Amino acid sequence: MRNSIIFFTLILLVSCGTDPKTQQYNQSEKLQVAVVNYPLYYFAQKIGGDLIQLEFPIPGDIDPAYWIPGDKALTAYQSADIILSNGADYAKWMKNVSLPASRIHNTSGAIEEKYIKLRESGSHSHGPDGEHEHAGYAFTTWLDFKIALTQAKAVKDILLNKLPENKNELDENYNSLKTELLLLNELMTKASDLIGDQFIIGSHPVYQYLAQAYDLHIHSVHFEPNEMPSENQWIEFDQLLEKYPSGIMLWEDNPLPEVKEILNSKGIQIIVFNPCGNKPESGSFIEIMNMNIKTLENILNQ
Repeated sequence: MRNSIIFFTLILLVSCGTDPKTQQYNQSEKLQVAVVNYPLYYFAQKIGGDLIQLEFPIPGDIDPAYWIPGDKALTAYQSADIILSNGADYAKWMKNVSLPASRIHNTSGAIEEKYIKLRESGSHSHGPDGEHEHAGYAFTTWLDFKIALTQAKAVKDILLNKLPENKNELDENYNSLKTELLLLNELMTKASDLIGDQFIIGSHPVYQYLAQAYDLHIHSVHFEPNEMPSENQWIEFDQLLEKYPSGIMLWEDNPLPEVKEILNSKGIQIIVFNPCGNKPESGSFIEIMNMNIKTLENILNQ
């Protein structure tokens, strides 16, 4: 009889075990955190440090906004304890796959009223990402460094919910990141003062939040760094330039030398302002953004 009681007691203990995916995190393993872009990877890495295991299975030559996961990459997201999304229509693939909704956290949810609705739509094909569409909302939210700070705080709060015993460490790490982002905001504000009312041409429609946050007049075309624009694209560019005379053009990366030569002949100076949606070949998110701002200031001070 006594053996039977012990047996059934063991069964009850096993059956009442908590699910680490739905209950508070099991500390015997690292918290698995999957992210959809590099800014969120950087924020989570800076805040979570060694407390978490980050999953970011997107190849370096792909824009994460238009990437579609294969089976292996999808499994990494499906098995994560936390999935950090960007919001604002970023990573549309998430709507078309089976993901545990309770583990998805929109890091920009607190500022949805600041989402920028796109005025244009339509598909175009270019680069390794193939054909994609610009429609719905602009999604490079982190180029407004105040929004980036909101997203970083959301990451901290999400991690804290799972790791309450590590509050001091998470708070300290977040405050360090907060200082970095506030400094970026200060530097970009000063750069915008130098720009004033000048028109700026964007090589691609990815700078909407930068323009909104820092009162910049940016008007974009659809040029790609590794492609020569078509004749029609050059005609449209000249029409845009006639309407919004400008001497500077923001690019996500350096354009082809022959494209740069044509732009220089039109009196346009190239400024690489990398949105940093994916991991850079070298440097960190903060370093790349500092470089972006410094390059902009150098051109303006010439």
